[in-house]
Amino acid sequence: MRYRHAILIVLLVIIADQFSKFYIKTNFYYGEEINVLGSWFRLHFIENEGMAFGMRLSDAATGKLILTLFRLVAVVFGFFLLRRLVDKKYHTGMLICGSLILAGALGNLIDSIFYGMIFTESSFHIAKLVPFGEGYGKLFHGRVVDMLYFPLIDTTLPDWVPFWGGKPFAFFEPVFNIADAAISCGVITLLLFQKKFMQKPGDIDSNAVATK
Repeated sequence: MRYRHAILIVLLVIIADQFSKFYIKTNFYYGEEINVLGSWFRLHFIENEGMAFGMRLSDAATGKLILTLFRLVAVVFGFFLLRRLVDKKYHTGMLICGSLILAGALGNLIDSIFYGMIFTESSFHIAKLVPFGEGYGKLFHGRVVDMLYFPLIDTTLPDWVPFWGGKPFAFFEPVFNIADAAISCGVITLLLFQKKFMQKPGDIDSNAVATK
């Protein structure tokens, strides 16, 4: 697999991620929800200040800036590392997973850096795209747009369940975006097949010779 193929994967994920975010941001009221496939797949517009799946590092502006700068450093390092993995001819699966993780990180980084500068607030009105610098926030202080919601199980636990009996229960509850999904798919696949993916062509040839 060549480096340009890895970059193509990154670009395709970024395009899909940013298109979905632009559409939701400019067509949905904050908190608006519609059913896509029954009640188990919904589009639910929220924004978060922090990490994947709506988690937060801090509500403070300083915490937001630190998180965005950390993401920026991680993405720059990610491109360097991906190039090294391609040059060393690592398994195609490893390179695809790395491309997905890098694309997801870059997708959310774009929100964090630029969205505060180019969009109006979504609190009471549907957001509008505005000239650069006239948005709701400062550079590096944008909010990440989330919209994918899969409450596969949405019920109330029976009273006999210890501690949580009678309380509502939902799975999968976090709202996320395509960038989050790309990161999760890349990481999970890498963990499941790490032994195979960590092999380089030289390692595979050596194993083949050893078994003869």
